[in-house]
Amino acid sequence: MKELNHLSEVFGAYDTFVIDLWGVMHDGIKLNDKAIEAVAQLKIKSKKIVFLSNAPRPSAKVVDFLLKMKMDKHYLSNVMTSGEAAMQAINQNKFGKNFFHLGPSRDASIFEKVKKNKTTIDSCDFILCTGLFDEDDPDLDKPKLHENNLDYYKNFLIKHISKKLVCTNPDLIVHRGNREEYCAGYIAKIFEELGGKVIYYGKPHKEIYGMCFDQEEKVLAIGDNLRTDIKGANNLNKDCLFISDGVHRNEFNNKLELEKLFYKYKVKANYFQKELQW
Repeated sequence: MKELNHLSEVFGAYDTFVIDLWGVMHDGIKLNDKAIEAVAQLKIKSKKIVFLSNAPRPSAKVVDFLLKMKMDKHYLSNVMTSGEAAMQAINQNKFGKNFFHLGPSRDASIFEKVKKNKTTIDSCDFILCTGLFDEDDPDLDKPKLHENNLDYYKNFLIKHISKKLVCTNPDLIVHRGNREEYCAGYIAKIFEELGGKVIYYGKPHKEIYGMCFDQEEKVLAIGDNLRTDIKGANNLNKDCLFISDGVHRNEFNNKLELEKLFYKYKVKANYFQKELQW
């Protein structure tokens, strides 16, 4: 694994750059200026750029979010999200008709076209998980929750283990600025550990990549998550660049520890950078 000082050292070997958003292009609060400059240079070089995110929302909603962060709209012609892929399946009643939404109300756009099919946990065909509940959701019979209280979800899910759970974001955690937040993937992990069946949409699962590029394209995948971004590239035998100052930044202190971390997650990368820069 080679440490890159500059993306410009290797960009010529690739046609397509599949780039993660949260943890690479932004931290949930602000854009990464160096990463934006790298994308600008790739655009100038007429490279294909695909932003692939495990956001549990339709692609259009993520584009809106990025525009509000002042990302140039010319960079956003190819954006695909795990939420978009899941939404297409939900709209086709792939898992049944009626669903229970486990997640915050801000993710409601994912089921906008079938919102009439939203129902209770007892009468649903499947559980649609986009994340953790809103703490102050008035429609839910539950105690006031702290965001990191996972015991509630274990106790809640064990009663409904016979249901299918559709996970729209396989990530376990993200960093919003300097704060860690649990994602839908953590709830799905709990559900699986309890013995439940989970259907995943997003990285590292192969299906979503088919919506982004053809297999014969020379692709460099760029991301900060070993479980999703890097594992996904490995699954497709595509080259990848690991961004080390992301979700795993507190798990290692030097290159030797980083190599051990790769061994722990059973992944490999061609390159790594602290942050994406041209």
